[in-house]
Amino acid sequence: MSIRYGIIGTGMMGCEHIRNLLQIEGTKITAIADINEESKNWGINACAGKFSPKVFNNYEELLACDEVDAVVVATPNFTHIDVMREIFKTDKHVLLEKPMCTSVEDAKEVVQSSKSHEGVVWIGLEYRYMATISAALDNLEAVGDIRMFAIREHRFPFLKKVNNWNRFNRNTGGTLVEKCCHFFDLMNQVIPSDPVSVFASGGQDVNHLQEAYAGETSDILDNAYVIVNYANGARALLDLCMFAEGSEHEQEIAVTGDKGKIETTVPGKELIISRRSSNNFKRVPIESDPRIKEQGFHHGASYLEHLDFLDAINNQTLPAVTVNDGLMSMVLGIAAQQSIETGQLVKISDTLAG
Repeated sequence: MSIRYGIIGTGMMGCEHIRNLLQIEGTKITAIADINEESKNWGINACAGKFSPKVFNNYEELLACDEVDAVVVATPNFTHIDVMREIFKTDKHVLLEKPMCTSVEDAKEVVQSSKSHEGVVWIGLEYRYMATISAALDNLEAVGDIRMFAIREHRFPFLKKVNNWNRFNRNTGGTLVEKCCHFFDLMNQVIPSDPVSVFASGGQDVNHLQEAYAGETSDILDNAYVIVNYANGARALLDLCMFAEGSEHEQEIAVTGDKGKIETTVPGKELIISRRSSNNFKRVPIESDPRIKEQGFHHGASYLEHLDFLDAINNQTLPAVTVNDGLMSMVLGIAAQQSIETGQLVKISDTLAG
């Protein structure tokens, strides 16, 4: 029997989820919901005639539909907590897009409520599934004791979203939450320890400076350096620039330990593994996962994420990407935003305490 999906929010990411599900056996989109008429039409068109979902004006109506087993939440960040509160009144499975919420208080509420929820609760941190990143995670033992992890993302500015909601920190949680929770999640996966403090420097220097909405100027960061310190003495670095459209690689990644180093890129087709004891580089070719039938905006990562989400539903297993992962990924981002605002190092325990 097919798992029946409802898509809440049919903007850019909601439609990407629809296109993924079109290609996955054992799934059926039976409902979509969005308060914006144009977005609803995007969702209908994305179904490409394969599915004829019921169309709702709001998520409450969709969640009341008996023909939905699982929902994908791809609404603006600041709405996540309200949508999740209603989902927790049901037994439906849910894939909640990143970031989990925009405040620590709301994220902790999601963590607590999920403990008694009958359905699978999965957080959409799909960068783990990108081919070169996944390969790096599978080869961490090659570097020995990991001491440093560096991520450089040099890319294009934020895309336009419906009603320009992503132009303001109050709606997104801040650039380092909205965009970079993926990278903080990867840091927490790579370094086998707990993050203890964050120091960051960043600003809005190039993008959006002349943009005003209802007389209010956009306040989102467009560049930052973030250092995360871990309890075992390891540290991680994020180098973010969102006015670097000309970069050959959107992301460059390096994991360095006491025995060697792993380097890779996104997009990319190889890992470079080096050892301190030798000048030779081992180049490991990385092939795209043959199961991927939809590349989307994330090099097939969202497709693979859906395969695992569906597997967790069908086999009643725990999610691979948990609410605790979602919480910690955004806590690092919130701490980084706080560090930039205050110019001080921020302790993770203080951020978690609210």
